[in-house]
Amino acid sequence: MKKQLFALLFALLPVTAMAAGGGLPYSMEPDLHDQASLQNGMKLYVNYCMGCHSLEHQRFSRAAEDLDIPQALVEDNLVFSPDLAFNDQMHNAMQADDGENWFGAPPPDLTMESRLRGPDWIYSYLLSFYRDDSQSTGVNNAVFELVAMPNVLEPLQGVQERICAATDEPVEGQSPDPLTGKYQSCDVLRVTQPGEMEPDEFEDAVYDLTNFLAYVGEPSKLKAQALAPKVLLFIFILGIICYFLKREYWRDIH
Repeated sequence: MKKQLFALLFALLPVTAMAAGGGLPYSMEPDLHDQASLQNGMKLYVNYCMGCHSLEHQRFSRAAEDLDIPQALVEDNLVFSPDLAFNDQMHNAMQADDGENWFGAPPPDLTMESRLRGPDWIYSYLLSFYRDDSQSTGVNNAVFELVAMPNVLEPLQGVQERICAATDEPVEGQSPDPLTGKYQSCDVLRVTQPGEMEPDEFEDAVYDLTNFLAYVGEPSKLKAQALAPKVLLFIFILGIICYFLKREYWRDIH
């Protein structure tokens, strides 16, 4: 009996899948109740990401309802393609064959990306592009080396470069300089040409974008969280009723 009880308790515990391991340079905590953040994240996604990456399991109408965005505002500012309507899924404008020819593989659908890799990975990835002239796109990424994706947010962030400096800390796979005894570390990323946003402002924008992708990965979570207190209250009241009903049934049984 005890084994079954423990199994039931473990089954009821929420399970969190950690898709990305440690060592990420940045972290963030999604806030699905910050509608201003989610609304700005949706705007950024449509303007900067949706040309290549679709959200095939999310509809404009569902996002508008959850994020409290009027239908007319969505249709006028977020539905750019004449082939898409308010109730349609958020398909991208790129053909899969074109994506494969340009980038080597079609850009993936990002509906479940936050659940696959985790919000910390997405947040770190978007903040870690840097200039690399050896790449065909002119950029690389400290989180995803040799990435084929261009830095679409560069106009907002500016040009970021990887700065190398001597350090006393050992660097994996590297021998110290025989003269100085120091290692060469290239882990520092620095904006060398400013973009349209200040660094703090850009980090806030990337947070909003990541926050929106966290919402898209599980849109029902908002309603579930709103419903949870009512369910717990119902269970509490039902428990009281069942307790007194049990006492009434067993009152004359010794």
